[in-house]
Amino acid sequence: MTTDPGHRRRGLPRTEEEATAQPAAPEPTPAPEPTASGPTPHRRRGLPRTEAEAQARAAEPPPAAPAPAVNESPAAPDTSAPAEQEVAAAEASHPAATVGLPPHKPGRRRGLPRTEAEARARKAAAGKPAAAPTSAPEAKPGLKPGRRTGLSSTPAPASATKSPPAGRRTGLGGTPAPQPAPAPPEQPKQSNTEEPVPEKLASGTPAPAETKQGAGSSVTPAAEPTREPVRAFAGRTPTQWAVLAAAAVGVVVVLAAVLVLGSRWLLGTQAGTSFLADYPGQYAQPGAPSGYPWWLNWAHFFNMFLMVLVIKTGIQIRGETRPAAYWTPRWNPKRKISLTIWTHQVLDLLWVLNGIIFVVLLIATGYWRRVVPTSWDVFPNAISAGLQYASLDWPTTGDWAHYNSLQELAYFTTIFIAAPLAIATGIRMSGLWPANNHTLNKAFPLELARAVHFPVMIYFVVFIAVHVILVFATGALRNLNQIYTGQDVTNWTGFWLFTLSLAVIIAAVFATRAVIIAPIAALFGKVGR
Repeated sequence: MTTDPGHRRRGLPRTEEEATAQPAAPEPTPAPEPTASGPTPHRRRGLPRTEAEAQARAAEPPPAAPAPAVNESPAAPDTSAPAEQEVAAAEASHPAATVGLPPHKPGRRRGLPRTEAEARARKAAAGKPAAAPTSAPEAKPGLKPGRRTGLSSTPAPASATKSPPAGRRTGLGGTPAPQPAPAPPEQPKQSNTEEPVPEKLASGTPAPAETKQGAGSSVTPAAEPTREPVRAFAGRTPTQWAVLAAAAVGVVVVLAAVLVLGSRWLLGTQAGTSFLADYPGQYAQPGAPSGYPWWLNWAHFFNMFLMVLVIKTGIQIRGETRPAAYWTPRWNPKRKISLTIWTHQVLDLLWVLNGIIFVVLLIATGYWRRVVPTSWDVFPNAISAGLQYASLDWPTTGDWAHYNSLQELAYFTTIFIAAPLAIATGIRMSGLWPANNHTLNKAFPLELARAVHFPVMIYFVVFIAVHVILVFATGALRNLNQIYTGQDVTNWTGFWLFTLSLAVIIAAVFATRAVIIAPIAALFGKVGR
């Protein structure tokens, strides 16, 4: 292979034949052997050279006169004229091949090795400031001038890929690749809204008093310390609940006043008087037993006791997010329910048992005639009784013999409509329901049971509230004696029994907690977290 004198190989090591074939290269003189005290031969860093080139570099005398930089147009000394001519010819044929050194860093060699003439010109240019280039090659878009990569001297296009770390050799050059300068910190975008400044930094030091926003560097004072938010219940604060309660009480008072005044006005008219004469509020119930037997008084107390606890645990289930404990039955280890649900279901079973006993005794003793309507006159008499209650002119007291029509309808609805609905929907939502029976599940969906169960509970709450209010409003001592002693007398015995029963109920309400219920539930299954 014959080498073309006009073609200059850059980068890779040269052979002895290529080194001697250069017409302008002077014959190197042999350098003295290095001694312990003598100078160490100059070892060129980068791609390897031959030993003859290293000795020639060490014995080379300094130049007599400074030579211009590579980018300057004056020619080199006469000793290297042929070499400079070759360089000029190569640059003429490839105008973008030689870019030169940056003017602000003279003498710094970049890229692959050059010829001896270029090396001497570099050394001479290091002693004086570099002159501005007379003409610069036309920059191509996407190229970085002055940077040589690979075997060619053409600048490499800028790449969006990640640059290699500093100190690693890229390509065939011996110098480390320069590490790209870090990007300047990004300026925050200007915002029209002020962001709150934290009271303390992560290290615990106070936050700065002022912050800069956007490019305009507008200074704003630090935000004031925020107060701890007030705890809310069901999305409202205690103050909001108090305002709502006060508003509700005001609305009830206004409606009650309107109802009382309107009822009095209606019953005072001729039509109202005639209606009261035809329908006094109750109709004749032949064959109905009178009075209150002992079993009815005890069933009444147990019903009130269990009903309050059932309502309390039912409301607790609806608002419970993390149960205090769980209960697992012994006969079904895979089933696991909260301890509150277990308490609610046990109370339901006791309430159902008490109701079954009550209904059986109603039928056996004939007392059902007092709570089951036997004539259509019950409806107009119920309206008459309701108007008398609303006007605060109570209906004729005949509770000892039989109830008025409004009481009769209320007791019938509670015993034979509301109670069965509560039992059926409760069983549908409990573990007693066969979950794998698709026919029953389709006939009685779970969503329907949940939609009915809660309104039934609201009905029981309203019934109990109205019942207690009327007991105290229509003669408390006489009514309490009928309920607790079974006697139609007026004394304080029934009142003290009522007070004792109320204390028992309140104690039971506070006793239905996990620490007391857990040992009882452990007798029937496993209690744990």
